[in-house]
Amino acid sequence: MKTSTDIRIAVLIDADNIPSANIKVMMEEIAKYGTPTIKRIYGDWTRPNLSGWKNVLLENAIQPIQQYGYTTGKNATDSAMIIDAMDMLYTEKVDAFCIVSSDSDFTRLATRLRESGMTVIGMGEKKTPNPFIVACDKFIYIEILETQSEDSKDADDEKGRPARPKKQRETLKKIDKATIQLIATTISDLADDSGWAFLGEIGNLILKKQPDFDPRNFGFGKLALLIKSIKRFEVDERQTEKKGIKLVYVRVKN
Repeated sequence: MKTSTDIRIAVLIDADNIPSANIKVMMEEIAKYGTPTIKRIYGDWTRPNLSGWKNVLLENAIQPIQQYGYTTGKNATDSAMIIDAMDMLYTEKVDAFCIVSSDSDFTRLATRLRESGMTVIGMGEKKTPNPFIVACDKFIYIEILETQSEDSKDADDEKGRPARPKKQRETLKKIDKATIQLIATTISDLADDSGWAFLGEIGNLILKKQPDFDPRNFGFGKLALLIKSIKRFEVDERQTEKKGIKLVYVRVKN
């Protein structure tokens, strides 16, 4: 079984539909899932609206691909990305794809790549249409990464001491009845005879049901912290034979 460091990821970025301000934290996020061996960004670099990207491409070793807009109203950038992705699929040089765009035009591409056994990670803004989101194995909102980047800067004060707690930042989503029901149903799907389910399996199954589910969307760094905040669930941390390592189980309270 391959570890995350063995997984080769092709990162394809749509410059027309993604802001350049947070490229560093975006690449750090992608690195959690594997090694970005191919990094390409597509756009018409003769257009002034893409000038913000030019300063960060060299810093992050991203290869710009020039694609002229041949016809008004048609997006040649999308076609170039799709053609390259299919070439990469058949050369078998990568294990996964990360499509960075907020454009629903890549829905069919994500579906096709998954049909061929590829893992597809989507990354885009909150405005991304739902068809593209659900076509991916996992979808990550850029707005959450922006908040994460700001929080890391504020983690310590100039003397190295923990900074004072700040008011929680606005989250992308609220913990509503639908979210609670999604978690509860998933626990029931995996529960043993006593109602307990392993947290890791819960997280994996929730992602299969809802690819854009992420505890960070609700203001929590980990799934365990999100679940602990909901009174409907009970959490049991079980000590293992290895010192300091615990397995977390969850069940719905009676």
